[in-house]
Amino acid sequence: MSKNFVKTAVIGHPIAHSKSPLIHNEWLRVYGLQGSYEAIDIEPEVLADGVRALVERGLAGFNVTIPHKIAVMELCDEVDKRAREIGAVNTVTIRDGRLHGTNTDAFGFAQNILSACANESWNDWSFDGGAAVVLGAGGAARAVIYALLEQGAPSIILLNRTREKAEELAQTGADRIKVESWQKRSDVLEGANLIVNTTSLGMEGKPRLEIDLSKASSDALVTDVVYAPLYTELLRQAEARGLRCVSGIGMLLHQARPGFELWNGIMPEVTPELEEKVLES
Repeated sequence: MSKNFVKTAVIGHPIAHSKSPLIHNEWLRVYGLQGSYEAIDIEPEVLADGVRALVERGLAGFNVTIPHKIAVMELCDEVDKRAREIGAVNTVTIRDGRLHGTNTDAFGFAQNILSACANESWNDWSFDGGAAVVLGAGGAARAVIYALLEQGAPSIILLNRTREKAEELAQTGADRIKVESWQKRSDVLEGANLIVNTTSLGMEGKPRLEIDLSKASSDALVTDVVYAPLYTELLRQAEARGLRCVSGIGMLLHQARPGFELWNGIMPEVTPELEEKVLES
């Protein structure tokens, strides 16, 4: 094996469902790079030993998914500001045996929307164009809110089924985040520039997201971090009302790009061909 052969992976438990190997190995093929990317199942009880084994195997880095995104932070020698503020690590680079953690979910969320706006010629829409409504206060919401603050959203209305979690998350944005009760999720849409679902509601096998978009502004953009199904009931309802819709599959693809660049030295592109392959897998 060439010394230029770059070994990378994704860890989680369970992990068989992960689409990351397909994405990264396709980029390795497209850019003619020598390397591999595999899915490795590591149970929470042996996370430290599992990560140590990756270092010993000579991996250049690895992605982290459920349920290790928070726990792996304690195993990193260095965690950057972005990951600390989001409160989770999803990308680790290994240099000289030391683990450097970051989080690319906020990048993936923002780039998914920016790319959709460019592709659809939605030149009149921007993150700073008005209030953003965020449904949910879990890990995905933390990354989304970080991205919204970074992209200049003037205000964020946050709603979660457990209000206490929303109140805790709102502290990260100080005066730019306002918490509303879950029962008002349809009422707060009036005048919103962006509507984001970060909950699992609407995902295959999960309860539906009950929300009425009739009060949403005609120029609002609606997105869902869920990508199975690709077009959730929320997006279908938005499309029926003529609103701009962005599916969640692009967030998955774009969040993978910075890690690939860290390990392989190339910032890869997200193409329609890659998206189609991921959706068909």
